[in-house]
Amino acid sequence: MPKLRNVLVAFAVLLVLMVTPAFSQGTCRSGMFVGTYTNVFTYTDLWGDGSNVVNVVLNQLTLHSDGTARLNSTGFPDLMLSFGIAPSQIGSWTCRNDGKLVVTLLFGVLAPTTDAKGHLSTVPDPPPVDLLIFGHTRVTFLISVTDASTLTITQTGRRHYHPTEDPTDPNGGRLGPLETDEVVYKRLVASEADLLAP
Repeated sequence: MPKLRNVLVAFAVLLVLMVTPAFSQGTCRSGMFVGTYTNVFTYTDLWGDGSNVVNVVLNQLTLHSDGTARLNSTGFPDLMLSFGIAPSQIGSWTCRNDGKLVVTLLFGVLAPTTDAKGHLSTVPDPPPVDLLIFGHTRVTFLISVTDASTLTITQTGRRHYHPTEDPTDPNGGRLGPLETDEVVYKRLVASEADLLAP
């Protein structure tokens, strides 16, 4: 019995030594990035009519410890009857060997019933009364875990699917060009400051 115990202890030590370097390859491996992050996006003159109306959109990326992911935006339902998008994007995340995150999300693209092309346009006449599925999009982000409170999207790939195609097929649809614009998300930290205000 002592020999078996020694073998088990030796195996446990070996396992720890093998796993520890993997966790030190990048901050993604630490799992400390799990949580909700926000990005504030501002746009002006959405309709191109010179109105210069400023709108602030809050994007919320949540990464769960079970490997699932969700992206919500206050801008998704905005102008829903002119050009709609699903209220949320749902998918999963994984860690790469270099410590970066890969997040893949799926969502539906909607179109008003009076504009089957799904193009953003001036208010249609007659006004639309409903929405239809125009297609689906699969979006994949490559994310650097900058620090404990910051995630930076460094690459974005989008695959667009016709409404008759299966959006879960990673080789289906039409792959768009790789986007390399960086987008920074900051961790949303719980605070009791508003509870303690005078």
